[in-house]
Amino acid sequence: MQSSEQQVTEKPERIIVLDTETTGIDPKQGHRIVEIGCVELIDRRFTGRSYHVYINPQMHMEQEVINIHGLSNEFLLDKKLFNQVADEFIEFIRGAELVIHNSRFDVGFMDHEFAMTRRGLPKTLDICTVTDTLKTSRDQFGSPKTLDFLARHYRVEKLVDRTYHGALIDAQLLAYVYIEMTRYQKHLKLNEGDGKGNTKGVRRVEQNRPALNVVLATDDELSAHDERMSIVEGKAGKSIWRGPVVD
Repeated sequence: MQSSEQQVTEKPERIIVLDTETTGIDPKQGHRIVEIGCVELIDRRFTGRSYHVYINPQMHMEQEVINIHGLSNEFLLDKKLFNQVADEFIEFIRGAELVIHNSRFDVGFMDHEFAMTRRGLPKTLDICTVTDTLKTSRDQFGSPKTLDFLARHYRVEKLVDRTYHGALIDAQLLAYVYIEMTRYQKHLKLNEGDGKGNTKGVRRVEQNRPALNVVLATDDELSAHDERMSIVEGKAGKSIWRGPVVD
């Protein structure tokens, strides 16, 4: 039988920060993924593991698109097709929390590519969960912010060389942004349990523990408090801190 003071070890939190580069903005118009970049974090720390692949889209890209990511049609000619890398890609992200900036774009392309294989591959949300930092930025700043803005705001823009907006490069930058963006978030999972009072990560207090000592303010301390509040009220008006004394 487990001791009431024994802590339950939780499974490490595995995060995959992901970005893609594509031939255009809409998979419904026939556009394809040409690069996937992923960076692994465990408990919000870099592990050194990553997944990076270039993909032959089997279509011609316009120069305007090439200027964005720097991947030429000639460079991609001898690269693998998405169908050839789909299984290894799925295994790398399976069960993780995907962190993506504007996930609607990347997940839309990923699901389109999975369907294009015609092998019954699952959709992204059947493989892992997704956190969209574009939505997080809207919640924190009142409007959605670009990755460039967030990198400057959190002062991590110089940690990665972004001469071109490559998928792995942007995934690395987003990982730094995500760590800073969520640095002060605390996750309290107090309601998780097995129905028998055993809650993950929570130490139960013994019912027969000694009573806690209650230390009350002395008369001198109460008098000093009233004197200070009178000074505050004289300068700022009514104070919300002055209340009735409870015996």
